[in-house]
Amino acid sequence: MMPKRSTKTNTIRPTLIAPCGMNCRLCRAYLRDRKACPGCRGNDDFKSKACVSCRIKNCMNIVKSGVTYCFSCDSFPCVTLNHLDKRYRTKYGMSMINNLENIRKFGIRHFLGNEKARWACPECGELICVHKPQCLSCGHKWR
Repeated sequence: MMPKRSTKTNTIRPTLIAPCGMNCRLCRAYLRDRKACPGCRGNDDFKSKACVSCRIKNCMNIVKSGVTYCFSCDSFPCVTLNHLDKRYRTKYGMSMINNLENIRKFGIRHFLGNEKARWACPECGELICVHKPQCLSCGHKWR
């Protein structure tokens, strides 16, 4: 069965990069058709309870200082971010810490360009979902 063609654009806006370095444009919650999550920096109305209460998004170092990314924190990388990074590297081949290091070193625009190339489906070119081993646009499978 062919997947439904995604209605999301292939654009990755800077606001879709979470403080932890997650690219929300690649998240299954952002890509779902009903009650799609607007991303970590968006309104909390359609987010799961886990996302609303995220320890990184609600970290006092981020909230108090108003920093954009965790790499600006004196505790970078903290225990919470290390735990998240390990899980995503193991399960999905994405490192939040590497993402943040790249943003810090090269800037957000360069990072976004690399993300668009890195996460494009090799068959149709649409951006994939990091959580699923199948393109939501054309059905191409990997892993």
